[in-house]
Amino acid sequence: MSNMDDAKKTYDAIEIPEELSERVQEAIRISQRKQKSAHMRNRKKIFVRSMETAAALAIGFMVLLNANTAFAKEMSEIPVVGAIARVLTFRSFEESNEDMSLSVEIPKMEMDSENGGNANGLTDSVNQEIQRLCDEYLQEAQQRALEYKKAFLETGGTEEEWEKHHIGIDVWYEVKSQTPDYLSFVVMGNENWSSAYDVSKYYTIDLKSEKLVTLADLLGENYINITNANIQSQFSAKEQEIGMEFFTPEEGGFTSITEDTPFYVNEAGNPVVVFKKYEIAPGAAGEITFEITK
Repeated sequence: MSNMDDAKKTYDAIEIPEELSERVQEAIRISQRKQKSAHMRNRKKIFVRSMETAAALAIGFMVLLNANTAFAKEMSEIPVVGAIARVLTFRSFEESNEDMSLSVEIPKMEMDSENGGNANGLTDSVNQEIQRLCDEYLQEAQQRALEYKKAFLETGGTEEEWEKHHIGIDVWYEVKSQTPDYLSFVVMGNENWSSAYDVSKYYTIDLKSEKLVTLADLLGENYINITNANIQSQFSAKEQEIGMEFFTPEEGGFTSITEDTPFYVNEAGNPVVVFKKYEIAPGAAGEITFEITK
């Protein structure tokens, strides 16, 4: 008899201790704590399931299936709902010449539909839009940099002085949250010589319905009034937080959100409304966000 046969007999004869489930759960908790403490780059928050956690979960699940016939039957009867989604780098490169430097990370979204939904159509649509937006921004940003250089030289600047400007153009993305219900991420563009051309595009995917989410989907038909009231109630605390006052309505400050106001969903499942630099406060305040609750 082979060693493999002996090992199989030994395995089949092992009785599964009742406390094994608790041990598996503890192993999972320990693994999750390790995963959360792992270092992540600030500008690229890609949420990945660690192999250690996946192995622990698989062990626990297999033990329950083998040890509990009723549990196995119940699992086979549970309908699978929703999709699994992830965001990863589709194209990444860095280039540099005497005029400027580029640092580019373009993402793409992937979805595995578990209910035969519109995953492929949604991912194709989102990815095509991301690619188009990034390509257009890069082309326009490079053209702006060249026009800036031309104006610089025409007004007395030299090539040596221009090189000291270190003109840089960045395109990158961040995952804002990833939960069983939602995936939120943002694609951004920045030109270090002028913040006037900073851009950002937010995407939030409902993984149950497999569609892009709007504030109305999250807050209901009265979403504008709900959001406005939330923002107004946070104004004083937010001004203290940023150390400066918001623009008044007469100065072009906040009056109301619109259906185009950008937002993302945080880990708590709440929408977070985003105001760009200079939109409702001085530029030094940077991007300003408000978490909205019902």
